[in-house]
Amino acid sequence: MNMERRELVASLVAGGCAGMSVDLTLFPLDTIKTRLQSQQGFYKAGGFRGIYAGVPSAAVGSFPNAAAFFVTYECTKSLLSTGGALAAPHMAPVTHMLAASLGEIVACLIRVPTEVVKQRAQASPSCSTYHILLSTLREEGVRGLYRGYGSTVLREIPFSLVQFPLWEYLKTLWSWRQGHTLYSWQAAVCGAFAGAVAAFVTTPLDVAKTRIMLAKAGSTTASGNIPLVLYDVWKSRGLKGQHTEDDFHQCGWVHLPGSL
Repeated sequence: MNMERRELVASLVAGGCAGMSVDLTLFPLDTIKTRLQSQQGFYKAGGFRGIYAGVPSAAVGSFPNAAAFFVTYECTKSLLSTGGALAAPHMAPVTHMLAASLGEIVACLIRVPTEVVKQRAQASPSCSTYHILLSTLREEGVRGLYRGYGSTVLREIPFSLVQFPLWEYLKTLWSWRQGHTLYSWQAAVCGAFAGAVAAFVTTPLDVAKTRIMLAKAGSTTASGNIPLVLYDVWKSRGLKGQHTEDDFHQCGWVHLPGSL
């Protein structure tokens, strides 16, 4: 029992620290990605200025979000592997897929509110994170912080279904070939490759998620219809999502008098 508790705490702390380190280190790239995907276009959304806009939201949500995912992932994987049909070695990919999917559903309860505030701050660098949070609550209530929950889950689950089984497979294959367990840098290489493949596959869903979160309240896009959003992107920008111009308020989705 003590061993299980220590493993749970280790998963929580390690997952939280790893997630926070990655999120904060790569935050400028995340800002650029959000602005490239935004409807108003890269330069209207801020271009290369204020690339740390929204970082307080990411800093607050990153640790609990990553911790929730990894604890759920490890616990589910452990439970599914202890007995029954899923305990067989050839069923390991299915176990990893189910564990990752449940982990994403739980983590998104924390991730989506922070992601909504973060992306809106990234697309409107003249507005502070605190101001955007208050404006979202005033205009849409708590429900506004969960706009895009469905599209986020629908993006994250396919991402994890590709990433984690591939990551586990690559680690197992590399470990078997060299005859001993992997070093940390080798596991990281496997994770980077698996993440790159998963990101390539799920980018259209990520674009839809960003559009839904940034859309003006009450608009068609804000309703969260993913096929409709993707069709609109394809119609206006083509398969590569080339940028078009659009009329937005200074702070995008709500009426804001100015930054704090």
